[in-house]
Amino acid sequence: MRSDKLRIGRLAGNQFGLVARHQLMRLGISDGEIAWGLGSGYLTRRLPGVYAVGHSASSVEADLTGALLWAGPGAMLSHACGAWWLGLTRRPPEAIELSTPRHCRSRRGIVVHGRSPLERRWYSDLPTPAVPDLLLQLATTANRDELRKALAEAEYRSLLNAGELRAVCGRGRPGSANLKAALARHLPQLAVTRSEFERRLLYLCEKYGLPIPECDVRLHGFQIDALWREQKLIVELDGESGHAPWARIKRDHQRDLILRREGFTTLRYVWDQFVYDGELVAADIAAAL
Repeated sequence: MRSDKLRIGRLAGNQFGLVARHQLMRLGISDGEIAWGLGSGYLTRRLPGVYAVGHSASSVEADLTGALLWAGPGAMLSHACGAWWLGLTRRPPEAIELSTPRHCRSRRGIVVHGRSPLERRWYSDLPTPAVPDLLLQLATTANRDELRKALAEAEYRSLLNAGELRAVCGRGRPGSANLKAALARHLPQLAVTRSEFERRLLYLCEKYGLPIPECDVRLHGFQIDALWREQKLIVELDGESGHAPWARIKRDHQRDLILRREGFTTLRYVWDQFVYDGELVAADIAAAL
């Protein structure tokens, strides 16, 4: 192993610092040399048959790569974990989820969906299923709003093909009904929302038949939560509590004054108004429009 450190290091450098036992064996490293590497600290066991090379530090990428190496050839990040890796969802998964063509039992922190015939695609150096297959997997566990947000993110990243999505849906395929329903109510503007509050505004507009606004846009040097440009109407969402420091209140009033000079009207709402008085908020926006 001493003489093969360069080759091992090069391999680990392409795998976020990790190698698998079967890879070392293909390099001609014997069981005894692997034992020497473990004893000397050059190798650190991360999972059965998976080792960190020359370090013991962890990272998200290393954790995901370690799980893939442990699951063996053909494994890929899947379901909520794969969607999160692609940036289609923002909430980190509770466990690493993998699909693999092999039979492999799950273990603590790693959920394996075995005997999957899916073809792999590589995104940011790690494998996942093709996006249509990944969204169909996500549809088996995500609620409708989470799935609609993922569809919007996929389109925003130029990863969405509606025809391919419909093609993966079929009778008896888990998630098909949920994915078709989300696709029928596809709302691309969800991709640019920064918070659940902004998404609530879009759902409110959808529910009461209001035009969908632009979200998170720059206007006259200010960041705007929601804008109906033609009607010159702005909606600002003032946090869940509705309470803000005095300095922020003064800054917001100054901004509203400047934008009124430019012909824009600003309406402000708090979270509780959306939760308990949604119909009243919708009527208020409709009247201003």
